[in-house]
Amino acid sequence: MPRRERRAQLMESALEVFVAQGYHAAAMDDIAERAGVSKPVLYQHFPGKLDLYLALLDQACDTIIANCRAALDSTNDNKQRVAATIDVFYEYVASETGAFRLVFESDLTNEPAVREHVERVTTECAALIAFVIHDDTGLPDDASRLLAVSLVGMAQVSARFWLSDPGQISRPDATALVAGLAWRGIRGYPKTDEH
Repeated sequence: MPRRERRAQLMESALEVFVAQGYHAAAMDDIAERAGVSKPVLYQHFPGKLDLYLALLDQACDTIIANCRAALDSTNDNKQRVAATIDVFYEYVASETGAFRLVFESDLTNEPAVREHVERVTTECAALIAFVIHDDTGLPDDASRLLAVSLVGMAQVSARFWLSDPGQISRPDATALVAGLAWRGIRGYPKTDEH
């Protein structure tokens, strides 16, 4: 198998193991067995368990950030931008891979490299959103960034709550509810009095 394909296979197997067992309970033996390879093959690609975990975390973070960027670029209508951005987080937590658990529910956040990766999602998504807020409202950079971090937090926390306790609320309905709340708040900061 070509190196790139083998690496992707190993990462897919590792994701399944880490999501199911958490970082501390997962063993490189389990990952190698899940991938159908020997441990030496696994170590040829990843020198250790933390390296493998960080590679998965990078991939997960890049996905969320890219999806956030795409949502913001999808339209010039800010109400639709809010809805699209909120939906990024709901779609991500609803994914069957469970990769969101690495980013938002890691049992390794005391590890500085992991914490840095996890914080990158908030920081980079908020930076993208803050640019739009600043451009649309004329608010100072610090105020725009604070509002953007608040929107990211609202999306991420509510999506995780919805997944753990969805009740009778479908994903589109949950996204619409939270996007409506976010829009009603953020639209109160226009450059003019127009709403």
